[in-house]
Amino acid sequence: MVENNTHKPEQGAPAKKMDQAEIEIYRQAKTIERVITIQQLKRRQRLKDIVRKFGIYALLALGAVSMVGPFLWMVTTSLKEAGDVYSYQKEWWREWIPTTFVWQNYVKAWQVVPFARFYLNSIFVTLLITLGQVTTSALAAYAFARLRFPGRDRLFFGYLATMMVPGAVTMIPVFILLEKFGWIDTYKAMILPAVFTAYGTFMLRQFFLTLPRDLEDAAKIDGCSYFGIFWRIILPLSKPALATLTTFTFMGSWMSFMWPLIVMNTHGKFTLPIGLAYFQNLHTTDWTLLMAGSVMMILPILIVFTFNQRFFVEGIKLTGIKG
Repeated sequence: MVENNTHKPEQGAPAKKMDQAEIEIYRQAKTIERVITIQQLKRRQRLKDIVRKFGIYALLALGAVSMVGPFLWMVTTSLKEAGDVYSYQKEWWREWIPTTFVWQNYVKAWQVVPFARFYLNSIFVTLLITLGQVTTSALAAYAFARLRFPGRDRLFFGYLATMMVPGAVTMIPVFILLEKFGWIDTYKAMILPAVFTAYGTFMLRQFFLTLPRDLEDAAKIDGCSYFGIFWRIILPLSKPALATLTTFTFMGSWMSFMWPLIVMNTHGKFTLPIGLAYFQNLHTTDWTLLMAGSVMMILPILIVFTFNQRFFVEGIKLTGIKG
C-alpha cells in the first residue's frame, strides 16, 4: 500500500506539467494576439493621420490657388496684347500663359498717365501716415499700459469704443471740419485724419502688458525717465508688434481710395489707386495697361511684407516663452 501511495504522485506529475505547458502556450497566444491588435490599431491610426493630413493639405492648396489665381491672372494679363484678354477662340491654358510677352505695356502704363507723380504721392502720403500711426499708437499704448493716472481705464475704453463707429459715419463731419480749416485739396487732408487709430493703440497696449515690469523697475532705480524707459526698453522689445502694425498701416494707406478721392481735386496730387482709374473710360477699359499698373502698384506692399516677415516669426517664437 505504501508503494502504491508513493507511485501515484509520480503518475500525476506529467499531467501537471502538461497543464503548465498549455497555460504557457495560451499566454503566448494571447500576447501575440495583443501585439497583432496593437499593430492593427497603429495602422488604423496611421491611415487616419494620412487622411487627415491629406484633407488639410488639400484645403490649404485650394486656398492657395484661390489666393494666387487672381494675382497670376493680373501678371499674365499685363503681358498680353490688348486683343488677347477676352479672346474666346483660343485654348484655355493661354488664359494663364501668354504666347507673347508684351513688356511694352509697363512702359505705356508709365507714359499714358503721370504714373511717376502718382507713385511719389502715394509714397509720400503712405510713409507719413505709417510713421504717424506707429508713433501715436506706441506713445498712447505706453501710457495706457505702463503709466498709472486717474481715469486711465475709462479713457482707454472710451477711445476703444471709437472702433465701433463706421468710417462712413465720420466721413462727412471730418470733411466739413477740414473744409473749415481750409485743408481740402491738400496733403494734410489725407494725412492728419489717418494719423490716429484706436486699433493700433489697442494692439500695442496688449503687447506692452506682456512685457515684464522687472526691467522697468531696474531702469527706474538707475534713474531712467519714463520716456527713456519707453525708448530704450519698451520699443526694442516690441519689434514684432511694431512690425505688424507698420505692415497693416502701410497696406491700408497704400490701397486707400475713397478718402483721397473725396478730399483731393488737383490732378497732380492724386495717389495710385485714383490714378489707376484713368485706364477705365466710359465705354472701354484697357485691361493690359490697368493690370500692368496694378502690378507696379502692388510691388511696394510685397517688399514691406517680405522685409517684416522675420519679425512675425520672431513674434511667434516669443509667444511660446513662459516664465
